[in-house]
Amino acid sequence: MTAYDGVIFDLGGVVIDWNPMHLYRKLFAGDEAKAADFLARICPPAWNEKQDAGRDLEAAAAERIAIYPEWEPEIRAFYGRWSEMIGGLVPGTAEVMRELKAAGLRLFALSNWNSITFARVRRRFAELDLFEHIVLSGDHGCIKPDARLYRIALERYGLPPGRLLFIDDNPVNIAAGEALGIGGLLFAGADKLRDDLCQRGLLASPCA
Repeated sequence: MTAYDGVIFDLGGVVIDWNPMHLYRKLFAGDEAKAADFLARICPPAWNEKQDAGRDLEAAAAERIAIYPEWEPEIRAFYGRWSEMIGGLVPGTAEVMRELKAAGLRLFALSNWNSITFARVRRRFAELDLFEHIVLSGDHGCIKPDARLYRIALERYGLPPGRLLFIDDNPVNIAAGEALGIGGLLFAGADKLRDDLCQRGLLASPCA
């Protein structure tokens, strides 16, 4: 069984409940289909990823407004009301993080996240202080699964890849880390995460 010295957590969808639907359900008066369509066509994930890599938020909004002027208020809301996309903490993950830290593991974060929007929530969650280092794509101009971001993170963490376990909810991101020698664990909820960590010997309960 591989021994690890540190555990890397993705943030959005693993530690923090970030979901644009939290905002757009409100903007579209609960019309789930209309909100989902807007986020698939007008402000799609591929567009947001460019901002995660550090592109200016105002320039990003202007680009979409030029294409879809009839949706200007809703487009501007994406970053103007971005904090309303945060639903709180993902249930149970912070408790697992505390258990890992108590067990002697070092905790790190690696996330596709724009630096400006992250600053809006950084002090909102004291749980983020459990991380020794938080590496954000927006600070470095590249996003997961780009190997460059993983190498930046490894340099910052100061541990060899084989001594680190990476937890992410995207299997593509896990695979990219594994290609560099980082252990991978796909996140599918805190209960499953705790069980998986027990199986790997990082936590002693509840499966001891």
